Amino acid sequence: ETNTLPFHPFENQQGDILRMEKEHHVLKEQLKEAEEKFEQLQSRSLEEIGALEELLKKSIEETEVSQNELDWFHQDSETQMKKWQQEKKENRENLKALRGTAKKHSDTNERYLKSIDDKEKQYNACLNTFLETSNKFASEKGKLEELIKKSQDDSQECEKRAVKAEVSVLQTWKETEIWKLKGTISKAEGNLRMLKALSSSASAAPVLKSQIDSWEVFISNVKKQLEKVEAEYEEKIELVKNGARNCLSRVEIVDFPSP
Repeated sequence: ETNTLPFHPFENQQGDILRMEKEHHVLKEQLKEAEEKFEQLQSRSLEEIGALEELLKKSIEETEVSQNELDWFHQDSETQMKKWQQEKKENRENLKALRGTAKKHSDTNERYLKSIDDKEKQYNACLNTFLETSNKFASEKGKLEELIKKSQDDSQECEKRAVKAEVSVLQTWKETEIWKLKGTISKAEGNLRMLKALSSSASAAPVLKSQIDSWEVFISNVKKQLEKVEAEYEEKIELVKNGARNCLSRVEIVDFPSP
């Protein structure tokens, strides 16, 4: 975001600082080109002056040959001098204009440099603030991560204790129900043995036959109920150990009436 969006308040739109630097570079190039042009004009003027001086010298040497040639030379010299003076005047004006432009560019450059320096200071101040804030957030993040890890460890420990407690409750319920059913089976088998002993008498056998059958059916049903209760409690215990929830409920027991 720092590299792609305008950096307010230092830029009104993206690239203002870079554009100012490019304009500064272009102005420097223009100033350099103007100085080179001025040096060329000055060199050419000096060469022309030298040529005129040589021509003047030659004209003086030829004064003895022809007065007409001397007059012509004077006229030509005056013409060349006027031309040179005109060019000199133009060069001075050009030089003055170039100096004014150079000063203007120099002032603009100084303003840009000052503006860049001020914005750089503001940027450094914002950067330091950002780094301080970032370090603060990093420190707080580390503390939060430690708290989260501790909370996760505590949560896992609580889950382990909860699983252990649920398994203990289910185990207790299972043992209680099994103890009750086994007690019922034991009493029923005692009654069945007594009935079978009584049925050894021939006179009592027909009367007790239905009773013995009823008690055998009752014992069979209770044993099946015992197996069912034990299996369902074991299944619940395994589900709890594997992370299942809402398994802490009693197994439904069918109450068979005694014969």
